Amino acid sequence: MYPSSITRLVLAASLVTPTLARAQGQAGAGAVRHVAVLEVALYTAGANLQQATDTAVARLATQALGDNVRALLGASVLDSGLVGRATRSDSARSITGGGKACNVIMACARYVGRTLGANWVVMSKVSKTSNLIWLFTGQLVNVRTGKLVMDDSTELKGDPGPMVRAGTRIFAERVVRTIREQEALSNK
Repeated sequence: MYPSSITRLVLAASLVTPTLARAQGQAGAGAVRHVAVLEVALYTAGANLQQATDTAVARLATQALGDNVRALLGASVLDSGLVGRATRSDSARSITGGGKACNVIMACARYVGRTLGANWVVMSKVSKTSNLIWLFTGQLVNVRTGKLVMDDSTELKGDPGPMVRAGTRIFAERVVRTIREQEALSNK
């Protein structure tokens, strides 16, 4: 008998969590605890022209955001494959009603964070309005309190590749700064 997707997810989390705990212990006091970065969602319904290459912009944003947050927080960032599997699990789909992706539903993002032992979840989307204008929107969710701690948006004008890289870098820096501020307040 094959294990359910939740069983596989819990097993995978149990393998990752000790490594993260060791990394946090080495980082010392004040280290940021687990952060889950969800895949960047893509919205093109309002665009004046939808193209097959639009999905590449969302993939680039996902990669760039994960890379930027990981560069700033290191081992505190949960494995993207593990997070992706959690967002596509049967339990996550039941939260979204099956119609929407988990990465655009705050309740589902919080569920993923709780399931993986993350204290923070980063959600985001890129929306295309035209070939030269995109909007990057990102949120930071405190999994423990369930509150939306940061809601940010940036208009990206020009070639989407460099603009997405710049927009996600700026957002990642704000996310990390906000997490560190929030964690410092909670440690007082």
